[in-house]
Amino acid sequence: MIQRILLNKLKDKFFSGKVIILLGARQTGKSTLMRYLQKQSENKKSIFLDCDDPQTRSILQNQSTPNLLQLINDNKIVFIDEAQRVENIGLTLKQIHDNKPQCQIVVSGSSAFELANKINEPLTGRKWEYHLFPLSFTEMENHTSWFDEKRLLETRLIFGSYPDVINNQGNEIQILRSLSNSYLYKDIFVFQDVRKPQIIEKLLQLLAFQIASEVSYNELAKSLQINIATVEKYIDLLEKTFVIFRLPSFSRNLRNELKKSRKIYFYDNGIRNSIISNFISLDLRADVGQLWENYLVSERFKKISYQNMFCNRYFWRTTQQQEIDYIEEHSGKLFAYEFKWNENKKARISKTFKVAYPENEFQIINKENYTDFIR
Repeated sequence: MIQRILLNKLKDKFFSGKVIILLGARQTGKSTLMRYLQKQSENKKSIFLDCDDPQTRSILQNQSTPNLLQLINDNKIVFIDEAQRVENIGLTLKQIHDNKPQCQIVVSGSSAFELANKINEPLTGRKWEYHLFPLSFTEMENHTSWFDEKRLLETRLIFGSYPDVINNQGNEIQILRSLSNSYLYKDIFVFQDVRKPQIIEKLLQLLAFQIASEVSYNELAKSLQINIATVEKYIDLLEKTFVIFRLPSFSRNLRNELKKSRKIYFYDNGIRNSIISNFISLDLRADVGQLWENYLVSERFKKISYQNMFCNRYFWRTTQQQEIDYIEEHSGKLFAYEFKWNENKKARISKTFKVAYPENEFQIINKENYTDFIR
């Protein structure tokens, strides 16, 4: 198994008096990680409950305290996989936690919006929450080597980092097509009132062509012939199922700054390329800069999440097209970054930005120094 960064973080939280929630997109390795945690906890009696099994779901949905306690019995650790499939799972978890406080509960769920809606209120103050992403640069570096992962950069930009993709070289396209063919976001159709599923697929295609660029909800609505409110709803659902994420624009002082704009990125380059059916090599592509920026921002997102880095994230642009690709705000300071695929291409921080926000650090990220930015 490729060891995940979250493994030790989750183990450190065992028996701390709270339920451990593991969220993430489908096929990112949540079940594998939980099985590995169970194997490493052999000195503690445990039970693994797979909620894809109808009988298991029925027992957990019953919410009868005696039945739940009988199910748990004398197990010290309870693993519950695909918990979003259990109706009112939050109340069930609360009952187990309150009646068996000495028992450690570990729960996984693939649909963030559905699971979060069911667990947030019942488990207020009773949970640790973590997100598992496709494999990160650091996880692969630890599994192989820094040199190997650098050597495979083009492969990552084209095929991404889903575990199944990495573990099945030669079958990347087939696996990615299977994943992107509604599998990653099918929970939207199951749990939400989406009357025209094809609109979601068309929206994803439009977003895939616009990665690392400003996205206009108004233009998307016109292209799809739906209203802006529906566009916003669908983008929100896609974000909550870990397919895409948004980056807002930074604005504080200047009148000509874009204040309500946003850029949208995919969590995985391979999923993005599958949606537009483009797996050709980088030297034949016109979107290398977009792929490079999407890779860096998504990898940085993993780093921030796994290292518990508390910061705000933005991009910056003015009506005169002055721009900065990516900004982080923490410790009362701004850290500005420009992403350049060509390491020989020069870049300078905008004078307008520098004057308006003198408390900043600026760095160009290219193929020569990118590993320090994301590892």
